[in-house]
Amino acid sequence: MSKHYAVGLDYGTNSCRALIVDLADGRELAGAVFPYPSGAAGILLDSRDPNVARQNPADYLAGFKSVRQAVAKAQKTDPAFDPAQVIGIGVDTTGSTPMPVDAAGTPLALTPAFAGNLNAMAWLWKDHASHAEAAEITATAQKLRPQYLAKCGGTYSSEWFWSKLLHCKRVAPEVFGAAHSFVEICDWIPAVLAGETRPERLVRGICAAGHKAMYSDAWGGLPDAEFLAAVDPALAALRGRLFDKAWPASRLAGRLSPRWARKLGLKPGIAIATGAFDAHMGAVGAGIRPGTLVKILGTSTCDLMVAPNSAPLADIPGVCGIVDGSVLPGCFGIEAGQSAVGDIFLWFVNHLVPNTYGRTPAARFEALEARAAAQNPGAHGLLALDWNNGNRTILTDPRLSGLLLGQTLHTEAHEIYRALIEATAFGALTIVNRIEEYGVPVREIVNCGGLAVKNPLLMQIYADVTGRPMKLARSEQTCALGAALFGAVAAGSEAGGFATVEAAQAALCGMRAKVFTPNPAAQAVYAELYQLYGTLHDAFGTAGWSGHLDRVMKDLIAVRERQRLA
Repeated sequence: MSKHYAVGLDYGTNSCRALIVDLADGRELAGAVFPYPSGAAGILLDSRDPNVARQNPADYLAGFKSVRQAVAKAQKTDPAFDPAQVIGIGVDTTGSTPMPVDAAGTPLALTPAFAGNLNAMAWLWKDHASHAEAAEITATAQKLRPQYLAKCGGTYSSEWFWSKLLHCKRVAPEVFGAAHSFVEICDWIPAVLAGETRPERLVRGICAAGHKAMYSDAWGGLPDAEFLAAVDPALAALRGRLFDKAWPASRLAGRLSPRWARKLGLKPGIAIATGAFDAHMGAVGAGIRPGTLVKILGTSTCDLMVAPNSAPLADIPGVCGIVDGSVLPGCFGIEAGQSAVGDIFLWFVNHLVPNTYGRTPAARFEALEARAAAQNPGAHGLLALDWNNGNRTILTDPRLSGLLLGQTLHTEAHEIYRALIEATAFGALTIVNRIEEYGVPVREIVNCGGLAVKNPLLMQIYADVTGRPMKLARSEQTCALGAALFGAVAAGSEAGGFATVEAAQAALCGMRAKVFTPNPAAQAVYAELYQLYGTLHDAFGTAGWSGHLDRVMKDLIAVRERQRLA
């Protein structure tokens, strides 16, 4: 039988990864990573505003080099591999990461008039500069269109599409005025490969449209012009230059153009899947199904679940959206997440850990983990809030920040490191509890990404805090695997791909043998600490909280004293 392969292109926060997947069994034949050359690890910053995070669209185009590199590696790995056997390409990206484009779909940042203009770049998902605009959109929707908010957790976020467009209009009217349209990069990159980038012609994905742009077929697509005009008339005027229909990632977005086929070393005409966000495709690559919560652990964390659309699903306050078809066809996709996880650990290691733990970040991480793992839960007497980059779920508030409580003159770096891991685990449990509270059972948790695979302490703490076994997806590159999977589905079974996403998952996805199970003794201690975390969470994060904080420090000390003797 002839071999067939698919390519997954994973556009992350700091780099682009290409992965070639054998469609017979999910074997990852070869991969290549292209670090973005612009800015700080691919992120363009503004020293005047720490909320700004942009990316250069030229880096996305340069990222296509990873495909040719992966093809070359595959030919070395398996001399029988023929690039002509690649039948499909899928693309996942960060999001919401919209960028202003002209009528041809060319990013304004790549035109002479706006070269080097930070506001003409792609507005990266982690850009929170539009927090005021997000609050305005939320307030307007509460008055005029509460149904819009109900499907995105009750609060519109500064990380999302309309907030960023409105902020662009206000701080850079010359950019907004020159933009014919705005395009999410998960929609733009497949369009580039297909050779059709005109905003009115390219295929828009339901993942980005539904979770970030208030799109729903239930109300005819994007928010109506009357609502947008109430926010700002400029948004209403722009609406007609955006899009009318959005599609799931299983739909064909186009076919590889001869120009890009030559550049990538692939066959022209192969299928290109409709784009989606990295976490959503990663969840599919991890084998998501009803009852399974998939955690994509990286710089931030996205939590994904699905529920069959054959039955009504209650709106869930605080989540990042409930969108039909955004993850699996025939299912509602439920998105939640934390704005910073790996980023918190990197910040701590790069800025606050002394060199006595190691001369390099890798060495410091290794020493921190070894010393933190030797300590009993609660023995450090610390408690942290995981809001160093704001709160995505369930408070949806970028104006929150991190907190560390309980430190003394004897506190050491590895103790803080453990407390930071525990804080992200408490944040994860808060998400699980909210989803279950609204009738969606979380029967198992599957974790993805290098952070999950390489940090057993983190996985054990997550198991102990949540009281659930932590499973690990077989692939370390579930986002790229999921993208390749959708490329194979877009190609169809006649071309050697798959007729359904479920069939593709059965063939390509799997779990690792290692499962982290809860330790009952640790779980009991964390249940105490989670109550204290909940007090801080509500006291600092909610307007209506009433209570007392005077016992928190003393209760932490009591736990510390008991656990140091355990």
